[in-house]
Amino acid sequence: MATRTNAQVHGVYDTLKVYAFVTPEGDTIPSSNLPPVLVYGKLTREWRKYWADWTRLRNAVYVTYPYAKAAGRIMNEINAKLVNVSDRKQRKTIIKSRERELKKEFTDKLTKLSVYQGKILMKLIYRETGNNCYEIIDEYKGFISAAFWQTVAVLFGSNLKQNYDPSDRDRDMERIVVDVEKMYGYYRNG
Repeated sequence: MATRTNAQVHGVYDTLKVYAFVTPEGDTIPSSNLPPVLVYGKLTREWRKYWADWTRLRNAVYVTYPYAKAAGRIMNEINAKLVNVSDRKQRKTIIKSRERELKKEFTDKLTKLSVYQGKILMKLIYRETGNNCYEIIDEYKGFISAAFWQTVAVLFGSNLKQNYDPSDRDRDMERIVVDVEKMYGYYRNG
């Protein structure tokens, strides 16, 4: 009669699989994967407001950022054409011709923006060009036109002279813009 010892029995649970991580130095460290844990908590009123505001800002940046990029590109093109032109009449002709093209392309889209999205667009234009909207209008259309549009902006609770401060006041907007640039492959010059 043959007897079997425990050493000869091989069952399913005789071997434990241990996953390991090998360090660059060659050490082996055992590791395991833990199942995911979901933690639910209630947001305070302040956090709910913060996330609602952040979501609104994110959506506004997603809508307006392509227009700000286009504005920066177009202004660079116009400035390149105006570099060697000193005649006021010729400068005006160059600006007017480009203005007609822009109105045809962007008027319908920009008139559908909300006042909030318009404020965000002005900040993003400042970010792309280094000039606030008042300075841009003043340069291309003149002081009277800039003053008129500044008055209209103030009536709607805005300001054409607002600046963009990515390190303080507009920090959240800058983070969103950087994400959008990465997502769509935009690269900043300089």
